[in-house]
Amino acid sequence: MDLLKVDITQRTAKRRRLPPDERRQQIVDGAVAFFAEVGLEGKTRDLAKHLGITQSLLFNYFENKESLIEAVYAQVYIDRLSPEWPRRLVDRSVPLRSRLLAFYNDYSKLIFEYEWMRIFMFSGLAGAELNRRYLEHLNKMILHPLLDEIYAASSKSMMPDMEDLWNLHGGIVYIGIRQHIYRTPCPDDPSLAIEHAVDRFLQAFAVKQD
Repeated sequence: MDLLKVDITQRTAKRRRLPPDERRQQIVDGAVAFFAEVGLEGKTRDLAKHLGITQSLLFNYFENKESLIEAVYAQVYIDRLSPEWPRRLVDRSVPLRSRLLAFYNDYSKLIFEYEWMRIFMFSGLAGAELNRRYLEHLNKMILHPLLDEIYAASSKSMMPDMEDLWNLHGGIVYIGIRQHIYRTPCPDDPSLAIEHAVDRFLQAFAVKQD
């Protein structure tokens, strides 16, 4: 029993010696995993217990649960979006098909992850603002510029609209939903499915293949 008390004391001391930045990151990492499992309705006291810290220590780093969820949102979504994507998508020295495939293969590596998909679904079901903000950001930074590029390359009188582009985007995202939400069989390498989806879209609107 004495040895157990010594072990607990040592582990507690180690936790307390973490620098503030490391402790904050440890909480955010734990919160990402926690909310991916239980949803955004999960209690902070349960998160603190899961992390092996007190709830009061958690609130030393985050003013409230909302500020903690903001940190989770930043880490899982916004901070991981490449600042290079908007520039690369409008680089007309590269064929449009190649730009689309490069973007969606990179993007799929980002979002086809358990935590990304689960938190996004839980957030949507809870009516949280996070999803709307993320989709508005994606719309502004990626999809609208991309639609302009498709207009420029299309040789057909009937041009795609934003709904058509969302259908392409949503179909690709659905591969990850099948894997992490529905737990149904999915391709080990989604690149071929992405290639087929992009080609069908470009052919439908007679986009020139350079």
